[in-house]
Amino acid sequence: MEKNQEIALTEMRKSVQKLGTSTEKYGDPTLMRFLIARSMDPDKAAKMFVQWHKWRASFVPNGFISDSEVSDALEDRKIFLQGLSKDGYPLMIVKASKHFPSKDHLQFKKFVVHLLDKTIASSFKGREIGNEKLIGILDLQQISYKNVDARGLITGFQFLQSYYPERLAKCFILNMPWFFVSVWRMVSRFLEKATAEKIVIVSNEDETKNFIKEVGEETLPEEYGGRAKLVPLQDVVLAPMED
Repeated sequence: MEKNQEIALTEMRKSVQKLGTSTEKYGDPTLMRFLIARSMDPDKAAKMFVQWHKWRASFVPNGFISDSEVSDALEDRKIFLQGLSKDGYPLMIVKASKHFPSKDHLQFKKFVVHLLDKTIASSFKGREIGNEKLIGILDLQQISYKNVDARGLITGFQFLQSYYPERLAKCFILNMPWFFVSVWRMVSRFLEKATAEKIVIVSNEDETKNFIKEVGEETLPEEYGGRAKLVPLQDVVLAPMED
């Protein structure tokens, strides 16, 4: 590790302590995500880490959100969790045509946490390192106005930005219809530059080829040009964690 990174990590740990939280249970790869998200500024990274730590303790007190807590959303079978991409990132697919805006926003937030936690955990090899990332596909094929959920999308991206810093490797948006362009323009206003740079709207043949190449045919379902079968999120069984 570079000297600058070591110094930044030490400073960040001290800052977190001053703010009344401990970094004891967290390794350097976890803390580095917060530092990168805050341009290597130890104080800003510490503040972000403390906010995340407090949020996690209050919103996810058991450490995870179980299937039974989000059973209604799972029943829609709109989220699919494939294997790992060529670079070792788990692939999560959202089929927007099966999504309808939630009337219960708190419940929707729980579902976002459930799906992000499970997707990230699906790449653990026995235990969490702390720097794991994911690839998302937002498939807008066959959506109609009743599936459009700008608020839900904004919430999802804001959670990624605030509570899952540097967890998103890439997000591919497929089959965007003309009427969604204005919705996306509005959602984009809520994206930090670093998040926006990781989003690719796939709209032509070359972009499709690059998308297939980047994810890998082994992991990509057949309907997207790969060789895999779609696997609903709730059908994925995670390996037990090592102590």
